[in-house]
Amino acid sequence: MSDLNALQARIEYPFQDINLLRLAMTHPSVAHEQGRSVQHNQRLEFLGDAVLGVVLTRELYDKFPGVSEGPLTKARAQMINRRTLAEQARRIELQNELILSRGEEANLGRSRASALADAFEALIGAIFVDGGFEAARGFVLRSFREAFGELNSIPTLDNPKGELQEMLQAQSTDAPQYVVAAESGPDHDRDFECVVMHGGVELGRGRGKSKKAAESEAALAALRALRAAPKP
Repeated sequence: MSDLNALQARIEYPFQDINLLRLAMTHPSVAHEQGRSVQHNQRLEFLGDAVLGVVLTRELYDKFPGVSEGPLTKARAQMINRRTLAEQARRIELQNELILSRGEEANLGRSRASALADAFEALIGAIFVDGGFEAARGFVLRSFREAFGELNSIPTLDNPKGELQEMLQAQSTDAPQYVVAAESGPDHDRDFECVVMHGGVELGRGRGKSKKAAESEAALAALRALRAAPKP
């Protein structure tokens, strides 16, 4: 059973119109099962996607005045990819609040990354409609500051494994080690979780649809953590 009051507490935003929040959590499968007249969250997702892009673009623009358009574009892409948005959704436990058709529920739709990412964007759209741009901006920045260490360093996408190795070689001749920590999902749709270790210490974790993708995400997580750490 969906608990929208608990969700409002987790996102730190009280809705004036609770029906907007309910709509943001309503998966399109409900309309397919009950009839086309049933509203679902795709229109709010469309709106939330645009608001998310504007907020993060402005934040990157303001925080990194010396960075050119190319790296800024890559950083934004890293922050709003499906996997990252699904992780944001899981952080606020949106999977517990999704309103799904019986068929989608039976097919484990509640844990599907695409459904979670769409619901997260729809939530942003709902906050925007309910409270305006500043309310939506506040929610987005609260969410991404936790994930990206207040955006103190620009995410790097080109070669995170190589960049991590170069950073670590300044301190040690040992190379980072990548270990697959978990695999899940059916054979045609596997998910991998990878850990990057150095000197017996875990530096970061990442997920992906391949071992290579999971290793790259782990390297990115390690780079963010190392850059955010206080200098000795």
